Amino acid sequence: MTEPAIYDAFATDGPGPPRAAALRDRVREYLPAAAVFVGGLVVWELAVRLLDVEEILLPKPSVIATTFAAEFGEVASAGVATFREALGGFVAGAFLGVSLALLAARWASLREGLLPFAIAANSAPIIALAPISNQWFGITDPVSKMAVVTVIVFFPVMINTVRGLTEVDPAEIELLRSYAASEREVVRRIRVPNALPYLFSALKIGATLSVIGAIVAEYFGGPRNTLGVYITQNASLGRIPEAWAAVIIGSLIGMGFYAAIVIAERLLMPWHVSFRQADQ
Repeated sequence: MTEPAIYDAFATDGPGPPRAAALRDRVREYLPAAAVFVGGLVVWELAVRLLDVEEILLPKPSVIATTFAAEFGEVASAGVATFREALGGFVAGAFLGVSLALLAARWASLREGLLPFAIAANSAPIIALAPISNQWFGITDPVSKMAVVTVIVFFPVMINTVRGLTEVDPAEIELLRSYAASEREVVRRIRVPNALPYLFSALKIGATLSVIGAIVAEYFGGPRNTLGVYITQNASLGRIPEAWAAVIIGSLIGMGFYAAIVIAERLLMPWHVSFRQADQ
């Protein structure tokens, strides 16, 4: 057995030093973030206690944790409803963004005509879109929130996908065309693989923005079992720990949504150079 083969066998067979080293590297990678998180909670708790800050202004993390456990069933139910709105708008915005990006990448004149409208739509603030959407679809209809999320997600998906479809190596296209490849084959073999990293970058941004957009849209009215309405109602009644519990659920949903996109990216793009370097 040659030396490289011996090394490969040693690196992959069962638990051993290479696997232990990888575990230590992973711990070192996440330890700073965990330390900052725990340290921030400790500082928060001590500052509120020592400065005697009123609960209506800033509750202690321990109080928020206790309230979160006590109200988990209600806030989790509200989180599920909000996540449905975020997911529906995310899917619609991503579909429209990718579809128009494919058309815009094919025809430059269409691209030049669409981009100003896409920029204008992205420039509109959520607080302006939400009341209008409520009037169009109904204040209690989840579609009104999905429409706001669709607008938020559409722009980054379209812009990034257009970049990925158009910023390709001309030599690769010329090589395929020298083999008499059709435009569809060029798109499938070169443009789409090149656009996937751009697309997933936009989807990761859209995943977190979709949850934020859905919650903010709910501030202007909606079903009672949603996070935005739950937060505004409890905050107006001075039940600040309950409002913070809903904020925690919203954060967890956003992080879970982001993690799902990262996993999908890893499964669909194992060939990408960033993953190959990370696995070495």
